[in-house]
Amino acid sequence: MVTTREQYETYPYPERDPADEAKRLITGSPSHPLEIDHWLFGGRRDWSQPFRALVAGGGTGDGLIQLATVLDRAGVDHQITYIDLSTASRQVAEARAAARGLTRISFHTGVLQEAPEHGPFDYIDCCGVLHHLPDADEGFRALRAALAPGGGLGFMVYAPYGRSGVYALQEAFGALFEGVSPAERLARAKDIVAALPPEHPFAANTSLGDHRASDAGFYDLLLHGQDRAYGVRDLVETLERTGWALQGFTTPALYDLARIAARPEGMDDLTAMEVAEKLRGTIRMHIAYAIPAEEPRPVASGANRALVPHLRGVKAGPLAKAVSQGRALPVKLREVQAEITLPRDAAPLLARVDGRRSLTEIGQGMDPLRFGALWGRVSRELTDWGLMLYSSLGAR
Repeated sequence: MVTTREQYETYPYPERDPADEAKRLITGSPSHPLEIDHWLFGGRRDWSQPFRALVAGGGTGDGLIQLATVLDRAGVDHQITYIDLSTASRQVAEARAAARGLTRISFHTGVLQEAPEHGPFDYIDCCGVLHHLPDADEGFRALRAALAPGGGLGFMVYAPYGRSGVYALQEAFGALFEGVSPAERLARAKDIVAALPPEHPFAANTSLGDHRASDAGFYDLLLHGQDRAYGVRDLVETLERTGWALQGFTTPALYDLARIAARPEGMDDLTAMEVAEKLRGTIRMHIAYAIPAEEPRPVASGANRALVPHLRGVKAGPLAKAVSQGRALPVKLREVQAEITLPRDAAPLLARVDGRRSLTEIGQGMDPLRFGALWGRVSRELTDWGLMLYSSLGAR
């Protein structure tokens, strides 16, 4: 079997060219500071205080570069530790950081289980790593041991139903290519996948695209030697078993059963999310935040008028105009396409969202009760779809 280390030395993932840093910044979830604040610090973190973060299994650096760049631009005093088992991946991440002039990162070649030796950290990013460990529980526990009091974890693990067809091919290729080099595995697997009948579960799965993006993407998706997926219940139970508590998925609407079917009376929240995942059938990965089980804390919400809302993926002006005209806001995700309809009366409020004004300022001049009812609906819809976050970062 090709080991995980050997795979990523041969095919650093995701495939990235450091020269592209001059043209774009790749952003996403987890680990955007606005999102970190929203989910882990109630939208009220004091960003004048130092921020110490770990990127555990950082690969070629997408999460690392996003986190470091946003913090650097915001003038936050920060230090980030990067760990990855692949020297080749680390070299790409280092080159990307150098291209951006990011100097507050320490790079280490090592394994995730060594995280406590570098801590403690206010925040830990672990994206696409835990599901590749021989003992994932050991990884979750190691990250918990590396966390500072009051901190939290942003992570991504694979989900089963949106990856239909993947595991059948992984198993088949594992049996076919025992003792074969990574390069030959890739070439032979590509030929087989190209000839799959359209009825094959993988060929019919339109949610997957890594295998078409690059050789590294193909190998990571279909030839990985250590790969598993978590259903919602399995994930929550794993977190609980290893000292964590699920704080929330970054797109809660995907897991909201009431948006799909009537929720039976008396059904608990975990079962409802589990059923929603199965009915969706397209969730490829779980992107979420977790906190220590013994440190419960609220997620940011529009009920706190001191918080500052930020729009993400949409702009205030066009959004306010669409709402004022009664037009629905389209939401296009790989997992689902949906529409959000907001009250026309909310348009002037949305026009004031600039990442600097607090809700008190946005609602100035409006009856407080009326504002609360109107903003409650706006906030619920936009935050559930990941289009609004609350954070003090950048607030005046």
